[in-house]
Amino acid sequence: MNARSILRIAGGLALALVLSTAAQAQLFRAYLAIGGNDANPCTLPQPCRLLPAALNAVAPGGEIWLLDSANYNTATVNVTKSVNILAVPGAVGSVVATGGPAISIATAGVKVSLRNLVIVPLPGAGGTDGVVMSNGASLTVEQTLVSGITGVGIRVTTASTVKIVDTTIRGGHEGLRLQDGAGATVTRSVIGASGTGYAVNVWGTAAGTVTTAAIADSTLESGWVAAFAHSSDPTASVRLVVRGCQVDRNAYGLYAQSEAGGGVVLIASGNIVAHTAYEALAADGIGTMAWASGNTISNNGTGLAALNGGIFESAGDNAVRHNNVGKFGTITVVATE
Repeated sequence: MNARSILRIAGGLALALVLSTAAQAQLFRAYLAIGGNDANPCTLPQPCRLLPAALNAVAPGGEIWLLDSANYNTATVNVTKSVNILAVPGAVGSVVATGGPAISIATAGVKVSLRNLVIVPLPGAGGTDGVVMSNGASLTVEQTLVSGITGVGIRVTTASTVKIVDTTIRGGHEGLRLQDGAGATVTRSVIGASGTGYAVNVWGTAAGTVTTAAIADSTLESGWVAAFAHSSDPTASVRLVVRGCQVDRNAYGLYAQSEAGGGVVLIASGNIVAHTAYEALAADGIGTMAWASGNTISNNGTGLAALNGGIFESAGDNAVRHNNVGKFGTITVVATE
């Protein structure tokens, strides 16, 4: 064997060793703890301290476990791979918004899950939003608290699938915003906003997109609009379904609006809408259509409203009582079969 062959073999062995070491560094489960150190390998015996270190250590599709009650970031956490981030039950695993969003997801194709987290702003640090997804395949948020965010609690501005379950978003300017092709289901959650913001904002701004939300068994409260379905582009469509929800103490309740003729559909069934200053259920503008069935609409400014060419259809079985104005505009009762 000549010297050149020996060098080739040695080089191959060295490369294999490097690749093997890199592969071993990718953990299915990475761990963070209050006493951890980012120089550690992020294993259970030797946990890391902050989320960026764990994201470097974990394999795509893996898990990051937050073991103790502590903050786990010092700046925006940029998630660039598919990952599940969760705090152990009983621990307050917090991610703070400081100088921007707490968590940013901007990588195509990633699937991100957040479970049992607390997302709050760091006082005086200029935090804006809670979770921002501008690219990616899916976002799941379960048993999480997003509180006091000055901007938007959860903002998704891409054609991804969003699932929110058993989660509270409160005390911020806007609770949940879905834009430009996002599709969300929200179940057993509480979403609120400040008096000038939207609890849920489903917004079509990009041409040719269809943005959707289905909200069930949840509470929408304390916003300027509880759930706002609107389009500002003539070819951007929006669909909002709200079922079995408590809609309380908002300026407007469930509101559909089209600014440029884009199709906006609001379906409301089995909800209680109360203590709304203005319209409880409304279709506003040409291109909008609202369908209402089995709702209780009480103690509002106006119960059901068709405005500016909007179409409002009713099953005729809504309890519209004790409002300043029961119905405004043309409310068409349509047979359900």
